[in-house]
Order: sequence, then structure tokens, then C-alpha cells
Amino acid sequence: MKKIERRTLICRILALLLAAGMGLFVVKYALHGGSWASSAFNRHLYNTDGQLASGTVLDRDGDVLSAVENGKRTYYDNEAVRKATLHAVGDLQGSIGTGALNAFADQLTGYSLINGAFGADRGSELYLTIDARYNYEAYQALGGHAGTVAVYNYKTGEILCMVSSPSYDPLHVPGDIETSDRYKGAYLNRFLSSTFTPGSVFKTVTLAAALEELPDLEERTWECTGSAQIGEETIICSGVHGQQTIGDAFANSCNVAFAQIARELGADTLKNYTQQTGLTASYSVSGLPTAKGTFQWDGITDGQLGWAGVGQGQDQINPCALMVYMGAIASGGRAAEPYLIKKTVSALGIPSLPHVTAKTGSLLRGSTAEKLADMMAANVEKTYGTKRFPNMDLCAKSGTAEVGEGQTPHAWFAGFLRGEETPYAFVVLVENGGGGSSVAGTVAGKVLNVMVNGY
Repeated sequence: MKKIERRTLICRILALLLAAGMGLFVVKYALHGGSWASSAFNRHLYNTDGQLASGTVLDRDGDVLSAVENGKRTYYDNEAVRKATLHAVGDLQGSIGTGALNAFADQLTGYSLINGAFGADRGSELYLTIDARYNYEAYQALGGHAGTVAVYNYKTGEILCMVSSPSYDPLHVPGDIETSDRYKGAYLNRFLSSTFTPGSVFKTVTLAAALEELPDLEERTWECTGSAQIGEETIICSGVHGQQTIGDAFANSCNVAFAQIARELGADTLKNYTQQTGLTASYSVSGLPTAKGTFQWDGITDGQLGWAGVGQGQDQINPCALMVYMGAIASGGRAAEPYLIKKTVSALGIPSLPHVTAKTGSLLRGSTAEKLADMMAANVEKTYGTKRFPNMDLCAKSGTAEVGEGQTPHAWFAGFLRGEETPYAFVVLVENGGGGSSVAGTVAGKVLNVMVNGY
């Protein structure tokens, strides 16, 4: 009798283990089934060259960016467009992790929990949110410089333009891509996966903190003689600005004034505001994680804090996070989270469910966002020039980020357009490009002009 009881117990334990194993498998299948099905080991979805032979990638207007013809994957017939959309579409070798052919392979194969994946030459149509024309204009505007250009709708979250450079033609991969400095970082999507010294675009964060923490800020003035000694550091400014209000200091991008403000605010306060604005967080862009910004606030001296407050020193920022912050300023403190997949249409003609727009948390107070937006608009009027941006209610901040002795600074230009018809936030980075307003601002102007005024 006891032997029967022991055997019964053992059988029950084995049954429980089997049930637990089955349950674990079902959970993993639900979470990872798409990546299993679209793996390169699944040979009926890939051709003999290892290329995904299932699914079509299109832009938001239905222009085919990559498709399969006779078992071979093809691309758009214009070389410049292929280069401009490479980091969104992906390459044939799978070297670009953010490209749709790699990152969204399960959607392209039409995978579902019930039916699995369709075979080669079928699959789904994957519509990206980008417009190939805007990407083309942005890539041309960069003029061969390394950098990134991105624009998104801060109300809906749709990324309308996403360009990373250097790029290359996926149909004719350069033989020296692994060794030439010309293609250094070509596989990297700089918009999503990189961080850079921000320079003066970070003053938007310092200013937001000051507007909320210093009650008399708008009644005070600061004297700029071209430099200021803060602790052991000499803060150098781009000019001699004399006596100036906070609005003037922001329009002049005065390092002296903003370094003094940063010291007055203190490291803990600036740390809290940097975290609140989302610049140290990672966003998920249709499942693609962005790089996190890094800021060394703990244990820094007053002088180092002064440099940090103007976006220099150890500061590193991700372009996507900065763009979302610009969107939050534009929309009263919260913005739509960005995404890249507009919709999918299965091989049976069944469209995916509409995208549900997700919002960020509160990145700054509504009243602060309104004041900051007005001051960014004043930057355009006082410093950058409204004629460069026709028919646009533009709010912007430039940045010229020093990145090392003997190196040309990075050029930044970030901001947004106000107006019901143009809810666009943007970021432009030209690596080692020089002046933020003159270089990155010109790139931004060319792209925004097409978006607002047409061709």
C-alpha cells in the first residue's frame, strides 16, 4: 500500500512538473514566438543568400522601400532614397539592428500566435511612419556629414523623418565599409542608439529648472564680460554680452549667465530636473530601445556644475530623448511617445488594429512649458532669423558642443513648430559641423520648409 502511495506521489510531482513546463513554454511562446518564427534558421522564410524573402516595407504614403521579387529582396529604385532610409528599412546582411528587415521581421512574415508565419514571397505589408521624401531631403541637407535628423508629430507620436549618416547603398555595399573613416559608425542609428555632448541645447533644461526654482528670475540681470570664474573653472562665453535679462541670456546662449544659474540651483536640483525631462531615460520606439543620456551630477565641483549647466563637461544626450522633450515643451509638459510602425496589412489583406497613442509622463509643468516655448520663439526672432523659416511659428534652441581640443564642435538645432497643422518637434545633429544655428539650423530649415511649404 505504501509503495502505491509513493508511486502516486511521484506521479503527481511529475505531472506538476510537466504542467509547469508546459505553462512556461506557453508563456515563452507568447512572448518570443515571433522572433523564433522569423529567425534565420527558419529557412522557408529566407532565400539562399540569407535574405528575408517575406514581406514588404513601405513608407507612410505607400511608396515601396523594400520588397521581394523572384525570391530576391529589392529596394527603392533611387540610390539617394535607399541611403536616406537605410537605418529605417535595414540592410541585407542584418548589420543594422534598428532596420525593419531585422527588428520587425516577425511583422513582415505575418506571424501570429494562431497561424504562425507565412512562407517566402508572401508575408505582410509593413507601413512605416516615415515619409521617404522627408528622409531624402534630410539626407541631402546633411551633405555627407555624420549626424542625424529627425522630425515627429508630438500629438500622435509618428516619426515622419529619421535619418542617420554616414549611410550607404544597401544594394552596393562599399568594399571598405569596415576600414574607411568615411563609413565609421555606418551601421549605427545615431538617432536611436547614440549619445552626444549636447552643448547649449541643454540650457532648455537649466532654464526650466530656473523658471520653477528661482522666483525672481525674470526680474534679475546678469553681467557677461566674456568669461567668469566659478570655483576652479573659468567659464568661457561665445561673446561679451554685457548686462542682460534671462530672456536675453537665453537668446545669446550666454555660458556665463547659465553657469552662474546652474551653481545657484545646485547639483541635486539640476539632477532632478534632468531626470524629470526624460533625458536619462530610455524610450521604446516600436520596441526599439533608445540609448540613455548620462549626466555626472554626484560629487562634482561648483566649476564642473557650471559647465554641466551649459551642456558641457560629462553631459551626454540621446537625440530621440531630446526630440521628445521638445515635443513636451510644445504640448504643455507631456508629449506623445514616438513610434515607427504605422500599420501592417497581412497577406490576406487584413489590416492591424489602429495604433493607440501613448503619452509621456509630465516632463515639465504646463506654465513652465508655455514660458519656455515663448522664449524659444524669441530666440528665432532675436538670433536665428525668421526669414530662414518662412510660414513657420518656430521655437528653437541651437547648440555648439565642444568635443575636444582641436576638434570642430558638434552642431545642434532642436525645437518645434506651433500650430494645429504643423505639430512637429525636431532634432538635428551635425557631428563636428561647427556652429549650431548656422549649420544645424540650416539643415533643419531645409527639411521643415519642405514639410510646411511643399516642394
